Amino acid sequence: MLDALGDPTRRTIFERLRHGSRCVGELAAGLPVTRPAVSQHLKVLKDAGLVVDRPRGRNRYYERSNRGLEVVMSYLDQFWDRAFRALQEAAERAANKEDT
Repeated sequence: MLDALGDPTRRTIFERLRHGSRCVGELAAGLPVTRPAVSQHLKVLKDAGLVVDRPRGRNRYYERSNRGLEVVMSYLDQFWDRAFRALQEAAERAANKEDT
């Protein structure tokens, strides 16, 4: 999942989906890549579980996958947990040194 978000164009597409579902044409507007390239980026995001698509008329609409976001957040949370524990332990050691 993080590899999929490692590309700046895919991150931009993913960020554009923050406000709800969009079709390829809407997502491609203003990007320096073609619509077929945006479709390829969406395929990578979909394969990574970060977006889902739904047909609506002649278009496919893409939106963020809540499940995919939960997996990414859970993965990143473990790093924050470790960092906070390390900070707490360092503060406790510093406080113990001051007490002695």
